Amino acid sequence: MVRKIFLLLSAMFVFASLAGAQTPPPTPTPAPTTAAADKPAKPPQFRSTKDQVKEAQTMLKSKGKFSGEVTGVSSAEWKTAVKAYQGDNGLTKTGSLNRATLEKMGIALTDKQKDIPVNPDHIASSDGKGAKTDGAAKTDAKSSDGPKRPAPFSANKDQITALQKVLKDGKMFTGEANGERSDALKDAVKAYQKANGLKETGGINAATLEKAGIALTDKQKEQVAAQAAYDAAKAPKN
Repeated sequence: MVRKIFLLLSAMFVFASLAGAQTPPPTPTPAPTTAAADKPAKPPQFRSTKDQVKEAQTMLKSKGKFSGEVTGVSSAEWKTAVKAYQGDNGLTKTGSLNRATLEKMGIALTDKQKDIPVNPDHIASSDGKGAKTDGAAKTDAKSSDGPKRPAPFSANKDQITALQKVLKDGKMFTGEANGERSDALKDAVKAYQKANGLKETGGINAATLEKAGIALTDKQKEQVAAQAAYDAAKAPKN
């Protein structure tokens, strides 16, 4: 009997030893990865404030460039007005009030905005078209050694005032001679251009000013000459 108990205990000891030897060691837990920390931080995005938008809307509205309400809220009409302003002032037509546009308008930046540099893509290229328009890159069809498109002609406030007086004298314009653009002035300019055999654009170009006897500045004369040279270079060769 004692021998049977001894054999049973020995068998149990051997079985326990074998079971313990077959138990696999615990799998070590992998250390957390730092992939997120390796990603480069996104540059801060420039965003205009509501007060800045309202100030810009007020300015363009006073210049007859925007006819909507001064709400500080963007809209399709507002983006179109901003693009027109950017195109007239050597900026890329993005339709947004980026830093370059606010600075051109003379609108103060916040301290946070001052820490965000001007995006070079928001400055128009030397051909006057801008590096990008509506977010799409534009390329110049001319080679680097060919003529570049000059900046668009722009009349100054004194010239606009003088033209308004000419139009008032001709009974074509009933508004104030204040040097500000408006839809009424554009219609009057079209009428004047039609009456004088000029292209009816409604824009105050060099030909219209000269027809009205209004002198061009030296810079404007250079721009007119550059435009003529550019147009001649682009004309098809016979």
